[in-house]
Amino acid sequence: MTCPKKTRRTFLATSLTSAIGIVGCSVVQHQQTSSINEKKSDTAAFSADAASANPWVTGSNPMPQRQLGRTGTQLPVLGLGGAGRTPLSRSNQEQAALEQIQRALELGIRYFDTAASYGPSESYLGKALPPYRAEIFLASKTAMRDRDGAWRELERSLQRLNTDYLDLWQFHHVSFASELELLFGAQGAVKALEEAKEQGLVRFSGITGHHEPEIIAAGLQRYPFDHTLIPVNAADRYHPRPFIPGVLPLAQAQNVGVTAMKVPAYGRLFKPGVLDGMHQALGYTLSQAGVHCAVIAAESIAQLEENVRVATEFQPLDAIALAEIEQRTAAAWQDNTFFRAWT
Repeated sequence: MTCPKKTRRTFLATSLTSAIGIVGCSVVQHQQTSSINEKKSDTAAFSADAASANPWVTGSNPMPQRQLGRTGTQLPVLGLGGAGRTPLSRSNQEQAALEQIQRALELGIRYFDTAASYGPSESYLGKALPPYRAEIFLASKTAMRDRDGAWRELERSLQRLNTDYLDLWQFHHVSFASELELLFGAQGAVKALEEAKEQGLVRFSGITGHHEPEIIAAGLQRYPFDHTLIPVNAADRYHPRPFIPGVLPLAQAQNVGVTAMKVPAYGRLFKPGVLDGMHQALGYTLSQAGVHCAVIAAESIAQLEENVRVATEFQPLDAIALAEIEQRTAAAWQDNTFFRAWT
């Protein structure tokens, strides 16, 4: 099976033209007239109309921003996750999902994280985000380990998201050494990644995982990924194989962008006797050296607004505050690292 550039881009352009009708002709025109150079330029804010209606962006207290490693992209420290307990990953929740996405945009969220396996998440995002495409950072993932399977998922992701490129495409939940061998094999998914980057369909590459830090570190040593998405929360240090010391120093040394996930451990960190709220959970995560931002899903718009408020007020925690938070998670670390069993 060969994948010449013209065939791939022609296929995607044709598919997008028919799929994008749901968001209007202006969006089609926007995407068809965008040049590769325009796609690759980093935009610092929303359009004038969006910004003028957005006090979180134009006011005196916007979210802090950090550069996402060697991508050179400046992003707010909080992005919106598209999986978990959120309307974005649930069927028959389209209206709630679209309202949440729109509110996220209004609040200054620019980083949207999804995956081919997150139910309707890509489709929901594809209905809301095209008018803002030049102003957002859009990330998706594939769980396919072979070249052809990865290409099929990338094409489907682009169609669902109603876009002709991704800012970040990642290999999803890589857990075992055998998966690395498949990814980097003669017909591994890395081949699809490199072809997609050459064709302008993908800007940056990444590897994600929540099972074994040693595998993520091995992936970063084996290939020049631009980014990694890993769990970073206050219970991590008690796990026998923690991610914070296992991946962050290497990522820093290579200037790899790091996005934290599982920050509140699906809310389990907020059980009685553990942490007081998101200000401690997110504060701990964003205070770890090498972490650039966090993606957190929201069950409701009210929860999203609270998360943005916490991110907006974030100040790095000192060693005493970090130690206190760690002490409060000591007796509950197993409950709060339950996802480490997932593969």
